[in-house]
Amino acid sequence: MIGIVRDIRYLAHETGPLHVENPQRLRAVYEMLEKEEIKHLYTLIPARAASIEEVEMVHSPIHIDRILKTAGLPRRIFAPDTVTSPKSYEAAFLAVGGVLEAISFVMKRKNFPAFALVRPPGHHAERNKAMGFCFFNNIAVGAKFAKEKLGLERILIVDWDVHHGNGTQHTFYKDPSILYFSIHQFPFFPGTGDFYEKGEGPGEGFTINVPISRNKDDADYGCLFRHLLLPVIDEFSPQLILISAGFDTHIEDPLGGMKMTEPGFARLTKLLYDKAKKICEGRMVLVLEGGYYPRGVRESVKAILYELDNQTICDHQKMEEKENKAFQKMNLVINQVREIHKNYWKSYNHITRMHYSLKPMHDPTL
Repeated sequence: MIGIVRDIRYLAHETGPLHVENPQRLRAVYEMLEKEEIKHLYTLIPARAASIEEVEMVHSPIHIDRILKTAGLPRRIFAPDTVTSPKSYEAAFLAVGGVLEAISFVMKRKNFPAFALVRPPGHHAERNKAMGFCFFNNIAVGAKFAKEKLGLERILIVDWDVHHGNGTQHTFYKDPSILYFSIHQFPFFPGTGDFYEKGEGPGEGFTINVPISRNKDDADYGCLFRHLLLPVIDEFSPQLILISAGFDTHIEDPLGGMKMTEPGFARLTKLLYDKAKKICEGRMVLVLEGGYYPRGVRESVKAILYELDNQTICDHQKMEEKENKAFQKMNLVINQVREIHKNYWKSYNHITRMHYSLKPMHDPTL
């Protein structure tokens, strides 16, 4: 069973008929949730609007006021790709609040994960800036909430969206209590997330970026998770796992350049949830980020729900075999991450398998 945050008010954020981040991407998922074979897999978590105080844990009062002032206005442009409609402000506060409710839900239960199916997305939003379709950083406020209101000391954020979560990274760049791990297409919007962006001061080593070139598939992602993420989870021992679940890595997505499929998302979910059950009593929350091919988002979310209910659509044994074969292709990336972070994570210290020179990320061979 899984807790689901779903609210029709998220659909009231209108971006225009040609905008890829439109209500249809979430409407397709909501319609899937109503099917008889899916209804028994989840229980609803009621959404609520986050308070200004809660949003201020990440965003400045000036930025919050800018969003509030869009109420009732037909259109406000924050960036060429980031626009509001009369009720966008309400959806933005509800998106944050939905994530907070999902976190509160899983913290009261064991082995009962949650998926916050919210919009607008959030991981690009900076403290004082809306960008990349994002107004408030939903998952960053969620992590702050878990730390400051619920008293957690170690929180892991995994970001598998095709774009790097610049806002999430910047929020926790000096914070050793929040480990941010991102696999993303590079070079690509927003231009951040190179190998050497690893945190500062007390947070040094607690930002792990895995920038990869386009056309990576299920096995490539699974290989990177197994060799780079899972060992660090064991060392960090998070009390809560949050996932920026973007589906713009889907092979049919109009913006991304990756080749992920529904079984691939099921595989990543299993790898993380198996760790969550072992380390933090299954306390894991997925938060919807990108994904602009409605059918791809719908089917990927469905695959994750089945996976969390032990009804997998993925042949995990065959996928593991493919991941093992992908190791040679991904070895350079794996070794670069290990080399940069070997002083922070013991699990990266003793596995380097070849001599190499670090290359700038624009090298097309990566």
